[in-house]
Amino acid sequence: MGAARTGLGDWLIAAGAAAILVVAGLSGEGAAAPAPVGYALLAAGGLALAARRRAPVAVLVVTGACAVGYRAAGFNVFAVAYLVAVYAAMRAGRRAVTVVASVAVLVALPLAAMASGLPVGAALTEARGVLELAWLIAAAAAGEALRQAERRAEEAERTREEVARRRADEERLHIARELHDSLTHQISVIKVQAEAAVHVARKRGEPVPDALLAIRDAGREASRELRATLEALRDDDREPPYGLGDIPDLVERARAGGLEASLTIEGDRAGVPATVARTAYRIVQESLTNVARHAAATSAAVRIEYRADAVVVQVDDDGRAAPQSPPTPGVGLLGMRERVSALGGRLQAGPGRERGFTVRAELPVALGS
Repeated sequence: MGAARTGLGDWLIAAGAAAILVVAGLSGEGAAAPAPVGYALLAAGGLALAARRRAPVAVLVVTGACAVGYRAAGFNVFAVAYLVAVYAAMRAGRRAVTVVASVAVLVALPLAAMASGLPVGAALTEARGVLELAWLIAAAAAGEALRQAERRAEEAERTREEVARRRADEERLHIARELHDSLTHQISVIKVQAEAAVHVARKRGEPVPDALLAIRDAGREASRELRATLEALRDDDREPPYGLGDIPDLVERARAGGLEASLTIEGDRAGVPATVARTAYRIVQESLTNVARHAAATSAAVRIEYRADAVVVQVDDDGRAAPQSPPTPGVGLLGMRERVSALGGRLQAGPGRERGFTVRAELPVALGS
């Protein structure tokens, strides 16, 4: 989390506190002739509150010094600005600094009163009027209570996200099991029966109907697609999940399958969120799978570029492409587009500039965190 900005509301509160302190100084009873610098300290103590969220410790020190300073200048004004600073510091979790600063202010106030010309007894009495211990404790307790409440709210939100993520994982695995139980067997039966029928027809020398060949090919393709889908569903539950570090293995497997695959990496991988890394892996995996199945390509080039604000993934092949017509999106391409869109990124997939097919994805780093 970055530092809080000073908004208009903070300045209005600070100006109001400064006005209250100055008015109290003008109407209050202090030393016989309060020093003019005291008015400046009253105003400064109030205006310093504008930065209480951005720099709580600095505001604590400044308001405490102003309270001691205007008391030494002859003003017996309640240290309301310092109480607000105590509240802000405790809310920011600076307990030790707050306690030390408050003890120092409580000790310094009687000394400041004596410096203004009051005897010891009167100085002690007026110091208690400037900063009541009960009010000091109340301000600190209020700040600590709100800090604890905010922390519990953040933990509750984080817990809700974890529960939702776990339920999504469980549902994904349930879908995988259902697909496996209900579809895999049926598709396998169709594929085997169609292949057997084609084999028998050819063995007898009979012509094979085109519809039967289409059923056989569709069964093979459906079986491959279903197997890939089940693997993707189950792989997403892997611990640790697949990511950028696993892409070299994908390229090696593509080489082992007879494809001339290369990998180029530019930039520093540090700081890439897990969701972005997992999506990049899936894009390369699906792209190389499509090259092997459909493109009739002999080579593929994978390029990963790490930028300050994004990870760019590009896969080029030298297979078949039809520049004159847009590609028909398949299940794999739609899945890639959904993953990239979920991260707020951009996906381009189509014929390459000279030949083949190109998949290029830009995955924002900030939005993937």
